[in-house]
This record gives sequence, C-alpha cells and structure tokens, in this order.
Amino acid sequence: MKINFFLILMSAFFLTKAQTPKNDFTTDDISEIEQKGQSGKFRALLSSAADNYNVIYHRCVWEVDPAVYAIKGNITTYFKPTINGFNQIEFDLDSSLTVDSVKFHASDLSFTQLATDILQIDFVSAIPINSLDSITVFYQGTPPSNGFGSFIQSTHNSTPILWTLSEPYGAKDWWPCKQTLNDKIDSLDIFVRVPQVNRVGSNGILLSEDTVGTDKIFHWKTRYPIAAYLVAIAVTNYSYYSDFVPLQSGGSLEVLNYVYPEDLATAQAQTPDIINVIKFYDSLTIEYPFSKEKYGHAQFGWGGGMEHQTMTFLVNFGHALMAHECAHQWFGDHVTCGSWQDIWLNEGFATYFEGLTEERYFPGIWMAWKTDKINSITSQPGGSVLCDDTTSVNRIFDGRLSYNKGAYLLHMLRWKLGDSLFFLALKNYLNDPLISGGYANTPQLKAHLEATSGQNLTTFFDQWYYKQGYPSYHLLYGQTGSAVSLTVNQTQSDPSVAFFEMPIPVKFIGQTKDTTIVFDHQNSGQVFSATVNFPIVNAQFDPNLWIISANNTVAGISEYPSIDDQVTVYPNPAKDILNILSLNNANTVESFEITDVLGQLVFRSDKYKGIQKNISINTSSLKKGTYFIKVALRAGVNYKSFVKE
Repeated sequence: MKINFFLILMSAFFLTKAQTPKNDFTTDDISEIEQKGQSGKFRALLSSAADNYNVIYHRCVWEVDPAVYAIKGNITTYFKPTINGFNQIEFDLDSSLTVDSVKFHASDLSFTQLATDILQIDFVSAIPINSLDSITVFYQGTPPSNGFGSFIQSTHNSTPILWTLSEPYGAKDWWPCKQTLNDKIDSLDIFVRVPQVNRVGSNGILLSEDTVGTDKIFHWKTRYPIAAYLVAIAVTNYSYYSDFVPLQSGGSLEVLNYVYPEDLATAQAQTPDIINVIKFYDSLTIEYPFSKEKYGHAQFGWGGGMEHQTMTFLVNFGHALMAHECAHQWFGDHVTCGSWQDIWLNEGFATYFEGLTEERYFPGIWMAWKTDKINSITSQPGGSVLCDDTTSVNRIFDGRLSYNKGAYLLHMLRWKLGDSLFFLALKNYLNDPLISGGYANTPQLKAHLEATSGQNLTTFFDQWYYKQGYPSYHLLYGQTGSAVSLTVNQTQSDPSVAFFEMPIPVKFIGQTKDTTIVFDHQNSGQVFSATVNFPIVNAQFDPNLWIISANNTVAGISEYPSIDDQVTVYPNPAKDILNILSLNNANTVESFEITDVLGQLVFRSDKYKGIQKNISINTSSLKKGTYFIKVALRAGVNYKSFVKE
C-alpha cells in the first residue's frame, strides 16, 4: 500500500523525463492517510474468529450499486476443521451488517452475531477433523465507515464509484471471512451484480459478463492462494484496455487497465511504463507470481494505491506509485507478512523495489531518493523496523519505519552481501515451498539471507531491525607517504544499541584521482591502516549512501598545520594515563590542549611552561573515542591524535 498526502491537495507535477519519472509525485509522505485509521478499525484485535479450521474456497456473490452505500450478498465457504469435535464455526463480520440466514446442506443453522464482530454458527453435530464441508451465509446492510474506508461509495466526474480497501483489519467490514494472517484462501470465485452501465474490477481472471435485465453480472476467478484483506472489488463506468509484458518463460502477461473515461488518454500514455518494471522485477527475483492470470490496474478515488492481488487500485498512473504497488505482487501478495509486526516484509520491500526502478531507469534521482529516505529515517532518534504496536494503524503504516527504514535495511543487506548473493537470497525466499504463496516472518527471510551468503546476520538484525536508532560516524585520517591511518568513532542516536556493526566505505580524494576503501568497523575508536598511492586532499564517508547514518564528521590530520614531528604520545590507545614525550631535549613542552572529534575542548594545561620534555596526563575522566592533542613546544606546535579506550 502506498499513499501520498499531497495528491489530496494538488495534482501531480511534470518533471523532466531524463531525470525523473514522468507525471509522478514525491514519495516522502507515503503513509499520511494510512495513519488516519479510526478506533473502530481496531475491534478485530480484541476479538477474532477462532482459528480452528482452514479455508479452502469462497464463492462470493454480491449485489452493489455504486450510487448506493450498501451491499447484499451470500458467501459460500468450503473449509476443513483442524480440531476434533468441531461443532461451531466463526467468521469475522462487522455487527452492523445483518445476517439473514445460514445454510448448511440445504438446512438453516442457528447463529449469533456478537458485538465483538464475530459471527458464530452452530452445527447440529460435530464435523470430523480434516473433512471438507461447506456453509453459506446470506447477509446485507450498510458497511461501517472505518479506517481508510474499507467500503467506499464516491464519485468521479459526477459519476458514482464504489471500491473496497480492507488492509489491515477491514475485510470484515463488508464480508464474512476469516481475517487472519495464517490461512490463505486457496481459490475464489467472485460474482458481482451491478447496474448495466458499470464494470467490475477484481482479482484473477474475468470469466464472463452476463446481462440480466437492466443489470450485469461479472464473474471473476482466481486459483492462486489469497489473503482475505487482498480480496477487492471496484465498480464504476470504467473504460478498459490492456498492455502486455513478455515473460521469461515465454508468452506474455496481460496488464488489464480499468480507468475513468475522462482519464483514458492520460492513462494510455503512462501505463506502458509498467512493462519494463515487471520485466525488471522478473530479472531480479522470480517471474511474476500470478502469470497464469493477469496483472491489472483499477483507478479509484483514494489518495494513493492498494496492491490487491492481480489488480492494484490506483489514484493515478505515476511511475513510482505503479512500481511500488507492482512490487507488492511479489512481496505482500505472493509472500505475505505473517504478522502486522512484520509489515516491513510488505512495505519495506515495495518501497525499496520502487527505488530500484529509479536506480535502473532514472539514475539522475537515485541519490536524491536515498538522501530523502535517510533524512526521513534520521528525523527522529528512535524507532525500530519491527512494528511494536499492531493495535495502531499509525504505527503499522509508519512511513519513517515500516517503509523507509525497512527499505534501507534491505539496501544495507545488499551492501553487506553484494548484488548477486542478495538477489539470489530473495529468489530463494520467494521460492521457499514453506512460504511461497503463503505467509512469512522476518526470521525466515534472515535464514535465507544467511544460507545464501554464508554470513551470520544475527547481530545485524538485532541492531538494525529489532532495536532502534542509527549511528553517527566520526572519522580522523592521516597520511605519511602512501600509508594512511584512519580512526573511526561512532555515537548512537538511541541507547538500545551500544554499537552498530557495518562495513563502512570511505572515499579518499586526491587532486586528480580517488579511491574508495571498505573497512570492517567492529568497535568505536577502531584504528585502520590502508595504502593510498597519491596525496589525499579530502575524504568522504559513505559516498554512495549505503548506510543509515547522520551527523557524520570527517577530519584529516593534514588539515592542521604542524612543525616537523617533534612529539610522540603513548600508549595509544590509552586507558587512564597518556604520556607526551618531546623528542628533542632542547624543545620542551610549553602547554597542551585536548579536543574531541567535534572540536570541543575537553582538557587544557599550561602549567608546564618549558620545564618538561615528558608529561603524564590522567585521562580516566575522558569518554571512549578519538581525541586531538595540540602540543605547544618552545620551537612551535605539534598536533597528534590518540584513542581513549
């Protein structure tokens, strides 16, 4: 799912094709509307249908009119009990909807609609474990207005439109289902009766559209497993056309576009962009997961997009929005987060793959994309990618954490593993028979990344996923001939992490050439040695923005004027005592001062005034890190650095 708050305030602006996606919008505000859920949306968290059966199939029959805020229908569910003594079945269904009757083998069953939005149905006798059976619920009513609007009736160009959007807890607002993240519907048939002027967009393949009096009945079918929150319908006077994507396995994939008639020409100019996006995603991971059916877009009036399986609902057809929602077909629909705690497995992936399309097709804005994401992540000191409050839609769809930090966690994993191993691990993850077409959690992703790369990523996930904040790096470098010494200190924005371990790239820049060296940073104050065969005039930390960080500093010892080397400091690193030794008996110490990497004075003394060549300093009060020491001698000034352990 992706939204952009600015779309509600203004139309999309045009940008230069060579640098930016055409007719697109910024992605900085991608979760504004998703964070505006109403409290009624959370009732499902307090009570949900008993998880003692598996859903095998739904036959959904609905009657709707986009000019009327109401629904009428019946849902036939084929199921298998997973327990012995199964004598009651439960569905999630909002209590404001009216159940007219429940049929089981042509007989009526007794039922109870609970205020906790649970429909309880009692069987006359227990159904044996693992046996296939079915039940039909007839219902009607006015769905509640919750959250983003799980059931919305509106207009476009004065024409009525109706759509559904069930993520995360809204499926029960308009149909009786098992709203869970551990049991996908194996297959689904959808029949929707609407006034004849309308078309119905939905999941899977359109098998038929039949005229019945003044109405039409549209029959959609999907035979891929699907989560309840991804079942959707959109109804209005759509125009429609198709784009086609060549597949690696041969043949082509239809991209079916349902658009407002007034926007047809604009859409036809924009939607072909999705062809290269799907081909690109295929090349990075696996072939489009629903290739036997279709991909599609249905235009709707919400301020963004929603990745309904095989048919995304979109407010418009900007490149970034289409790329984000399309990525969900792999990450979110084919493999779905197994808990809303793991929402980043949906949104972090979609955000990052959206970014990858900009790296691939719009390289001129790739650095800006990464900069925007880092600025968003580091705009506050805390926050984990793990969603720690699934009762809050605001927290689930937190753009800074679930989307941007989740995306950058993937970017850093790509940096650690390298492109070939990173994308191979994602392919293995998507193909894993335990989760392919089902649900996954973060440890399962981690296991595939580790198995593919041979790296132990426990520390990485502990620091970057489970815990909070980000690092700031403070670098001090010096060069003697071709030998370079680099000291790297780190501070953290949140106390939950004592130190972030990462391989860090440093770019050393000369007058006519440069080189980037990667250092395995394992502790603050770590000192590295390197060889650079040209005079360094400047250095840059993480020039390509692989790492989440902010407020970094880089300083070169060569930037400080000094006489010939007349002083040594030892031991280095120091613990409680640091010694200053003049190397010339006649050139004694006049005074000294110590500053930290931020240039703040932490110690000063001038009591020695030409009487000592060897001075001992008590450094026990200094914090761990790198420090600069300015030593004034009779014959001039020396600058040194040391590390406090």
